Amino acid sequence: MTVHMTVNKIAAAEMSLDLAVVGNGRTAALVDPRARIVWWCFPQFDGDPVFCRLLAGDEDKGFADVLLEGCASTQSGYDRNTAVVTTTLTNHNGDTVRITDFAPRFNQLGRTYRPPQLIRIIEPVAGLPRITIRFRPTSGHGAAPMQRAFGSSHIRYTGGDVAVRLTTDAPLAYIDRESPFVLTRPVHLVFGADTPFDGELATTCREFSDRTRDYWQEWIRRLAISFEWQDVVIRAAITLKLSSFEETGAIIAAQTTSIPEAPGSGRTWDYRFCWLRDAFFVVHALNRIGASRTMEDYISYILTIVTGDPEDLQPVYSIVSTDPLDERIVPDLKGYRGDGPVRIGNAAVAQNQHDTYGSVILAAAPMFFDRRLPRMGDENLFRRLEPLGEKAAELALQPDSGIWEFRERRRIHTHSVAMCWAGCQRLEAIAAHLGLADRAAYWAQHANTIHATLLEKAWNPQRQAFMAAFGSDDLDASVLLLAELGVVEADDPRFISTVNAIERELKRDQDVMRYASADDFGVPETAFLICRFWLIDALWAIGRREDARAMFVGALKLRNSYGLMSEDVHPATRELWGNFPQTYSMAGIILSAIRLSKSWEDRYWRGSS
Repeated sequence: MTVHMTVNKIAAAEMSLDLAVVGNGRTAALVDPRARIVWWCFPQFDGDPVFCRLLAGDEDKGFADVLLEGCASTQSGYDRNTAVVTTTLTNHNGDTVRITDFAPRFNQLGRTYRPPQLIRIIEPVAGLPRITIRFRPTSGHGAAPMQRAFGSSHIRYTGGDVAVRLTTDAPLAYIDRESPFVLTRPVHLVFGADTPFDGELATTCREFSDRTRDYWQEWIRRLAISFEWQDVVIRAAITLKLSSFEETGAIIAAQTTSIPEAPGSGRTWDYRFCWLRDAFFVVHALNRIGASRTMEDYISYILTIVTGDPEDLQPVYSIVSTDPLDERIVPDLKGYRGDGPVRIGNAAVAQNQHDTYGSVILAAAPMFFDRRLPRMGDENLFRRLEPLGEKAAELALQPDSGIWEFRERRRIHTHSVAMCWAGCQRLEAIAAHLGLADRAAYWAQHANTIHATLLEKAWNPQRQAFMAAFGSDDLDASVLLLAELGVVEADDPRFISTVNAIERELKRDQDVMRYASADDFGVPETAFLICRFWLIDALWAIGRREDARAMFVGALKLRNSYGLMSEDVHPATRELWGNFPQTYSMAGIILSAIRLSKSWEDRYWRGSS
């Protein structure tokens, strides 16, 4: 995919979420359509953002870019089936420069080579392009510019506990002074750890570029994707892969912190962490496309947590699960479009969110049934999961903060109850699969008790719908998952009536709100993108398949020019809001596309239209 952009649109693009993510499973950066790197946390996803321009408001700090003198237009996009971004800048005279950005990733000596490193290659394409290379890292979450020290072919930037080395064959004096120069040959820049760069720079960068492209194209070849919307699913799959911190297997909710859910809302959260509830959706998506290694690593990360202290699960963990997540406000970043506050860490770590217990069990369930995995789940793993089931059974009918993490309100949320039921029900299925009849009966009893109460207390006969919480009159999009989880059948009149009610009251044009009642911050303004995919899947399940397809095709138009989605969309302006790129949203694309797509047999082998 390629983006075409004229210069008069550049300023608007800079202030939007029209960004690409480049990464390698260890580090990731966000690049805008004119090749400005506006976000890069170093040395890992939740580190200090040495490039923080995305959240710097009107302050011109924390970025790396290439300015073409007299730039008139840009073209930018991912190289097909890769995580490599190529941007072409052209001026009024036709002078053209091409910029390639990637993070090295390839197989070497039996292991995956993925250093905390970004590589940028700048090449003259036509004429005599006159460019300026700017490199302005900050430290202390935007507190101060880094200090510079020069070597023979590198500049060392330091600040606080962070040191970044820029190794390049471009003239160091021009970079230091941000002076323009005529580009007559390709130049190479490597951003990364403060260690000497091994090998001849130009040759190594070219080799890394080729091998990184080969890696991604080979990874894509092994995926199972839908016949329809193939490019869409491939881009979503790569994005999920880029959200995986492979050292531990954690998959983060997004690469950013504090992009507001809505303008002026104060709803600014740090999403660079791993929510256990996401496990159910992400593992499901990875399973459907056959990304079994990433799925297995994620499950291993979760099991590392639950086998440590399953009695008191947090809803969210750092990518290194023992690291603290204390929330604080950063004073030196003004926020996205100047809209703060900017938060580091997340106070949700201290909340009670009971759906977490069921989510972990559901995420681990493929270990017992997926024959592709080299190590299958056994009785020992089952016994490790049972304490989670005990907590689910104990807490299922107790108030909690719920899936939407209300900070000042606790209720018996229908979704939390449903997930606790699902955890107990899956333990019943696993026990039966392992031939443990007594344990299957035990978990069936717990599941049946929770199930009966849920159907009685969550159903509102006056509203003819399952409500957000017991005794509530509020609708909530999360109850669209009741059929997916197996709480009710899709053809149950109560579920169909609930879908109709949500469509009637929570849809804003084609977008879907999480809920429409006031919460800790007032009445929500933006729609949550994953809720749209939940409604699409529910419409499909109840037989309204043309409506589902129309909603899905419309949803794809909300992606940015690189094919990525954030967390929210504003129903009136159609702008993307919320942290980016959002794992929930990309998983929703995959699951809905595979569900709605016509089969390969019908469209290819049989040649039907």
